[in-house]
Amino acid sequence: MIEILLQYKLFLIPIVVILCAQLIKFLRLSLKHGFRLDDLFDPGHFPSAHSAFVTSLVVTVGYYENITSGTFAVATCFAFITIYDALRVRMHIGLQGKTLNKLVTEIDSIDPKKFPHLKEHVGHYANEVAGGIGIGFVLSFILITLINML
Repeated sequence: MIEILLQYKLFLIPIVVILCAQLIKFLRLSLKHGFRLDDLFDPGHFPSAHSAFVTSLVVTVGYYENITSGTFAVATCFAFITIYDALRVRMHIGLQGKTLNKLVTEIDSIDPKKFPHLKEHVGHYANEVAGGIGIGFVLSFILITLINML
């Protein structure tokens, strides 16, 4: 078991980090809105699990492969694309959903039953992304330290 952990640490550390970030998000939403199993996989909100994952990937690859490696460069580019997507692209999708939901309720000639209610919080605000980056960074170093103790 320890051999598998050591062999696949570059993959397993970011996976554990994204699961922890998603669990933190689920617990926060459950405390705020009550227990809803759908919130376990809900996009958006604090912290950004995607940002935590890609940050963990960059930290883990940088630590084990060196920050001068091509793998580190690829992981960093992947992180920038993912974080940009969370902040900008998906945030605009949520704003469009909010606008369309409002139009469906305000235009009398539209039957609201024919239009599903769209999600309005799909992307992330800057503080949610920053929280994900922080969690990804801290949890990665904790897990790296624990693995190094084996």
